[in-house]
This record gives sequence, structure tokens and C-alpha cells, in this order.
Amino acid sequence: MFLQLLKYAINIATVITGVVSLFWPLKVQEFTGLTVNGGRGVTEIRTILGALFIGLGVAAQIYNQKQTYAMLGIVYLVMALVRGVSIIVDKSAVSSNIISFSTELIFGLILML
Repeated sequence: MFLQLLKYAINIATVITGVVSLFWPLKVQEFTGLTVNGGRGVTEIRTILGALFIGLGVAAQIYNQKQTYAMLGIVYLVMALVRGVSIIVDKSAVSSNIISFSTELIFGLILML
């Protein structure tokens, strides 16, 4: 029961991340370090960090199956893997990157259970 509640909480956090990115894309720059020049960049934030996160979180909640949580878990684990490699290769070990890496890894592992 507790594990299921954690998975729901992760879904909610995923959707909230998407909603913030969708409706306040310029706020995302402050945490991520992304810089947006013009409408095209804003569209990417709304789409990739907004719509994608909303869709993944909502789908996992609607279907409410072990496999859909695992799918979302795989997404988070791949994000953590790529971010971890990128932190080393790109020499980008800043606090926001470490926080994102840790969150993605923890979310991914929980969702895989």
C-alpha cells in the first residue's frame, strides 16, 4: 500500500513538473540553466518538459498497471543514466543537476518495484 502511494506521489510530481513547464516555461530556465531565445525554445520547453511529462504521468495513472509504472520508471532511469554521464562528460556537476540526477534515480527505482 505504501509503495503504491509513493508511485501515485511520483505521478503527481511528474504531472506537476509538466504543468509548470507548460504554463511557465521561462521559470524552468532558472532551475535547469536552459536559455531560450525566441518562441521556438519556449515551444520545446512546453512540449518536451511540459506535455511529455504530463502525458507520461497521466497515462501511468489512468492505466494504473505495474507495467505502466515500470515504463515511467524506465524513462526516469534512462534520464538519470544520461544525466549522470553528461555530468561527467560535460563537467556540469552543479547542484541542480545533482538534485535532478538523484530525483530521477530514486523515482525510477521506486517505479520499477
